Amino acid sequence: MTYYIAPKFLNKLAVHITKNFLDLPGINAPLILGIHGHKGEGKSFQCELVFKRMKVQAIHLSAGELESPDAGDPSRLVRFRYREAADIISKHGKLAVLMINDIDAGAGRVDSGTQYTVNTQLVNATLMNIADNPTNVQLPGSYDSEPLPRVPIIVTGNDFGTLYAPLVRDGRMDKFYWEPSREDRLEIVNGIFTPDGLSRAQIEQLVSKFEGQSIDFFSALRASIYDEQILAFIEQTGFDKIGLKVANSSEKHSFIKPDFRLEHLMEKGEQMVKEQQHIQELRLVAAYNRSLAESNTAQRFGFMPGQPPASGNGIRQENPGSNAPTTGSTASPSGEVSRPQNKPSSATATLDSDAVQQIRQLLSQGYPIGIEHVDRRRFRTGSWQSCGCIQTGNESEAIAALKSCLGNYAGEYVRLFGIDGNKRRVMETIIQRPD
Repeated sequence: MTYYIAPKFLNKLAVHITKNFLDLPGINAPLILGIHGHKGEGKSFQCELVFKRMKVQAIHLSAGELESPDAGDPSRLVRFRYREAADIISKHGKLAVLMINDIDAGAGRVDSGTQYTVNTQLVNATLMNIADNPTNVQLPGSYDSEPLPRVPIIVTGNDFGTLYAPLVRDGRMDKFYWEPSREDRLEIVNGIFTPDGLSRAQIEQLVSKFEGQSIDFFSALRASIYDEQILAFIEQTGFDKIGLKVANSSEKHSFIKPDFRLEHLMEKGEQMVKEQQHIQELRLVAAYNRSLAESNTAQRFGFMPGQPPASGNGIRQENPGSNAPTTGSTASPSGEVSRPQNKPSSATATLDSDAVQQIRQLLSQGYPIGIEHVDRRRFRTGSWQSCGCIQTGNESEAIAALKSCLGNYAGEYVRLFGIDGNKRRVMETIIQRPD
C-alpha cells in the first residue's frame, strides 16, 4: 500500500531535521519542531512516513511517560531517550530524532482542573534546557565531558497554547500548524483505498460526503468494512472456541475481499457519524457525576459577578439550547420562572431567617445566587435541576425571586448557593425539604 506524504509536511520536517545536522555560520536553529493541529489529521503518521523516506530512526516518548509516581523520573527519561538517539547518530552514523507524541496531553495544562505537578514542571524545564544546550545533556548522578551530537526533537499535539509559554517561544521551538488542504485529503484518502479499486471520482464523492471528518475517519471506515466477515468467521468457529483459533495460533486466516462499493462505504460512514453524534448529544457524565454537574452549573448560565440582571425580578433562565434537563416549566418574556404544568403552586412560600441571612451574605459579597430543585426520587441519585440564577443586588428582589421558585417547586428539595469569580460554588445549603 502506497501512502501519500503531503509536500508541505515533507518539506517542513526534512528542512528541520537537516538544518540541525548542518553547521551554519551565525545560525542557531531551533532544536524542537512542534507540529500541532486538529485531532485525527495524521500528524504522527505523516511523521512516520517522512522518517521512513529519509531513513531516520525515531526514538519515541509518549505523553503517558511524562508523569510518574516518582518525582523526577519523567525528566530523567527525557534525557535518557535523548542520549539514546545521540548514540545512534555518533556510533552508527544514522539520522535520529527524539519523537514525543501528544505532548500537550502530558505536559500541558488545559484548565484549572488540570493538576500541575512537579513532574510537569521538570519536564518543561528539561526540554527548555536541552533546547538551549543540545550538546550537553547529562544524566543525574553522572557527567560526561564529551559533547553530544544535536538530536532534533519532534513533538506533536493539538493545542500548544496549553504548554508552558517559554518552552514554545521562538528560538527553542519552530511551530508548524498542520491542516491538510482538500487536495491533501483527496490524495491521503486515495492512498488509504488504493488496494480496493476506488476511482478518483469515487474518492472525491466519499470525501465530499464526509467533508467535516478528519483523516483517521476514513482509515476507521476502511477497517469497519471487514466487520461483517469477521463476525461470520466468529459465528462459524463458535464464540466459545474463537480464543483457541486466534490466540497464539500459527494458523493464517484469510478473508475474501469485502464489499468496497461506494454505496456500502457511504452507509458505513453514516453509521459512524451517528455514533459520533450520540457521544456529543448524550453527555451522560453530567447525569452520573454529581460533582461535575455542579461545577458546570455556572458555566451553563455564563454568569459572572457584576453582570446586570436579565429582568426586573433579578432571576435569569437557563439557555434553551442547554443540555440541562427540564421539568415542563417555561420562562415568560419577562424572565420569570413559570409554574410547572404538573406541580401545585404556593403563593405563600416563606423563607426562614437562616435562608434570608445567607442571601444577605451572598449579596454582600457580590455573588450571583444559583437555585436548584429535585424531587424525592431524583434526590437519591443527586440529579438536581436548575431553577435559575438570581443576578440582582437588591435584597428584596432576591428574596421575592427565591420565594417564587419555592412556590413553583413546593413539595421538592430546593437549595441555593453562591457562584464566585472562578465559577465555583460557595455556601451551598438546602433551604426546602418535602413535607
